[in-house]
Amino acid sequence: MTTTGSGSTYDPPADPAHGTARAAAPAPAAARGHGPPRTDRRVALVTGASSGIGAATARRFAAGGWHLLLSGRDRRRLEETASGTSAVLLPADLAAPDGARMLAQAALRKTGRIDVLVAGAGIGWAGPFLTMPHTDIDRVLFLDLNATLHLVREVLPAMVEAGGGRVVLVGSVAGSVGVREEAVYSAAKAGLAAFAEALRQELRGTGVGVTLVVPGPVETGFFARRGTPYHRSHPRPTSPGRVAAAVWDAVSRSRDDAYIPPWLALPSRVRALAPGLYRKLLNRFG
Repeated sequence: MTTTGSGSTYDPPADPAHGTARAAAPAPAAARGHGPPRTDRRVALVTGASSGIGAATARRFAAGGWHLLLSGRDRRRLEETASGTSAVLLPADLAAPDGARMLAQAALRKTGRIDVLVAGAGIGWAGPFLTMPHTDIDRVLFLDLNATLHLVREVLPAMVEAGGGRVVLVGSVAGSVGVREEAVYSAAKAGLAAFAEALRQELRGTGVGVTLVVPGPVETGFFARRGTPYHRSHPRPTSPGRVAAAVWDAVSRSRDDAYIPPWLALPSRVRALAPGLYRKLLNRFG
């Protein structure tokens, strides 16, 4: 059995249910359109920016001339990500009660606008579901799914009022195929995929888009932090920079989905067209 690890540095509260039961607070003044924006540059808010995919994505957007708002709990590592840029650091604990609301308000106070939200914070857990502690079930579901949805809920009104923007959700191939001994992580990422599709339909005509990024294994500290190294021969791990480039391309081209590598889109198509064949393949290779 393995322990919970984190792709970011967040630690959820002992009782996540308390963090989801609070009513949403009124949007800050900047989100309601009061006061001029504090920057003319496009603004990207990136969570999980202290390492891995989040850090690489932040650097790619900085290279593209965007103004960055970087969030994570480890200020020192955020400073490393922001080195050489004009990024604003917003250390925050998304898993804390009101964490999403406080981060969104701080971001809008700084810039008056958020053009792109890259929701990259997340944790993993590997091991048989029968041995998974209930507290770890809650931890994974809370940060990988609940906290992300709450953050989107807080940021979205400002985008809709501005008539444009894009929400980028970092999913996983585990959410497309279901990976053995990663049942709860797979469930959380599958939930993100369904949320992306539903939200995309709701936002039609608003100018706000939703992108789901679906990477395979990525060469980050994610596996070490969850307590189990990546041991599969396929798919081979890709680099955080490659995922960041795919995020940049998807935002630039207003794409709904981005698979890294692209062939990872195939399993879900096989599942839809030939579920029997899909399960045979999954039993052998999954």
